[in-house]
Amino acid sequence: MHDYVIPINNRLANLLSEINEPRLYEAMAYTTLGEGKRLRPQLLLATCQALTGGYSDAALDFACAIEMIHAYSLAHDDLPAMDNDDFRRGRPTCHKAFDEATAILVGDGLLSFAVEVMARHIADASPKSQQAARALNCVIKAAGANGMVAGQVSDIQNEGKEINASTLAVIHRRKTGCLITACFEAGAIFGEAEASTITKTVKLGNMVGLAFQIKDDILDVTSSEENLGKPIGSDVKNKKNTYVTVHGLENAEAEYQHLSMAIMEVLADITFKTDALDKLVTMTLTRKK
Repeated sequence: MHDYVIPINNRLANLLSEINEPRLYEAMAYTTLGEGKRLRPQLLLATCQALTGGYSDAALDFACAIEMIHAYSLAHDDLPAMDNDDFRRGRPTCHKAFDEATAILVGDGLLSFAVEVMARHIADASPKSQQAARALNCVIKAAGANGMVAGQVSDIQNEGKEINASTLAVIHRRKTGCLITACFEAGAIFGEAEASTITKTVKLGNMVGLAFQIKDDILDVTSSEENLGKPIGSDVKNKKNTYVTVHGLENAEAEYQHLSMAIMEVLADITFKTDALDKLVTMTLTRKK
């Protein structure tokens, strides 16, 4: 599989070096450049490459912007007012390494800087600028008040309450799935895909996003802190509704296997120039952390 992590990390470091307030730069870099899967930006680049055989500088910047948005959401999720976690990716969370006020401002900075980075590619009415505008729209919608943030609010509101399976699925699709789906959609946009192909990639993204969260729920009770790089059992501690608490571990694992097979069927229905996306999705579905 194409090694996307190196160009993503290099570009992220280069972009973040533009931040000229020293403490803010240090905290933003700490939060974003630490060890991580870089799944979301990889999915965007792999989708683009699968459709065109390569990816543009704009696609790489959008991939990095999505990683910044993801990093901001983690910095805020870890705060005492939300999940109250002390460790992330094997080291202290942003508010523990710095302080709570800095962690809040890091999130603000990462989100606004991500938008700036994406908006730089909208300069005129050219086809490339139009692509960037469409991609920016889908990413910000996914991250915003009807996407990831809405899912986070619903997640918090329902802590300690009994909810049904359909409500849980909506929370997961928004909280985690929306941004993952946007990676597929933006990748397809930069891959100059036809409308029918974009529809298929969005469907694929929805399914992968839901599967990713189900797997997280399972790992939270079956894995170890050493393997995950963060405390296990935090969902139980925070009285979160998960696929395990709602369906039980055995049923959650069965649903995950069923969804994984369905994902591979949808993936096989899309014609690709490379097998990078196929391999990345397979790796995501079989992950242990």
